[in-house]
Amino acid sequence: MIPVPTIDISNPSTASLAALDDACRDHGFFLLAGHGLDAVIDRTWAETRAFFDADRSVRVSIMRTQENPLGYFDRELTKRKRDTKEVFDYLDPSIEQLDERNRWPEGLPGFRDSMVEFFEEFSSLADRTLGLLHDALELSEGARPQIASDRHSSTVRLNHYPVGDPVPEGERSGIVGLGDVALGQHTDPGVLTLLLQDQTGGLQTESTALGWIDVPPVPGTIVVNLGDCMQAWTNDRYRAAVHRVVPMTEMRRFSIPYFSNPNRASVIEPVEELCPDGPRYRAFEWREFTAARAYDNFVDAGTPDTQVTDYRLER
Repeated sequence: MIPVPTIDISNPSTASLAALDDACRDHGFFLLAGHGLDAVIDRTWAETRAFFDADRSVRVSIMRTQENPLGYFDRELTKRKRDTKEVFDYLDPSIEQLDERNRWPEGLPGFRDSMVEFFEEFSSLADRTLGLLHDALELSEGARPQIASDRHSSTVRLNHYPVGDPVPEGERSGIVGLGDVALGQHTDPGVLTLLLQDQTGGLQTESTALGWIDVPPVPGTIVVNLGDCMQAWTNDRYRAAVHRVVPMTEMRRFSIPYFSNPNRASVIEPVEELCPDGPRYRAFEWREFTAARAYDNFVDAGTPDTQVTDYRLER
């Protein structure tokens, strides 16, 4: 078994779809080649570095709040521990009502235009990638719409993992301490994540067969990992990818995930034709699930965060 297979999305073979299926059953990660987005990706990297290299005042001016979780943040929690990273989040900028919530930095010409272009191209790529998964699952035409995403509820995040604490020493009083890793182990709540990672390395996934394995940086590829909704829809055939990022000790790291999510009004439940022995999950509302996960990331609620397994039926 190839731990993290590479799939040419422009010409997927039967063998590569079988390798994708094996990987999604074991750990939920694979790589995409043949996407044709190299120029877009280069522009997005340049603007991402410019944002995090700008004066801190540029970022702090668009600091995330509990009322609006978009913009900049440097003290996010995973599993009740603070991550060693700083982030910038935004929604679909093509919809005026959504873009009104986005918080764009001042003094960075070209930043917003690049992020708009990235969102457009990766929204299309997310749909194409979902088609690969439909094929690997051998879903009927009637069942395919039951496993679907919606760009209007999807988000993009820019990540910077520095060497050392991202919060200045004078601002650390009263905040949660850093975890043992740069990003604690977790699953993404949505459908799938398209991830750009630089060449620094540090991303790992938990393989059922092999334990923790690296998701290596491979030039020209885009990382894909499955989210909680995919695990529920496929009735545990596919696994929501458990992943983490190890601490940066010598060199900072950048990554850019596009989180492909279901429609906000979606009710998530196993697809009937993937349940030969009956469903393993009760139906749950996406809006309710994602709200609980977002709150857990913002403050330490004093309890373990919400998981898709909370909706698993007793058998």
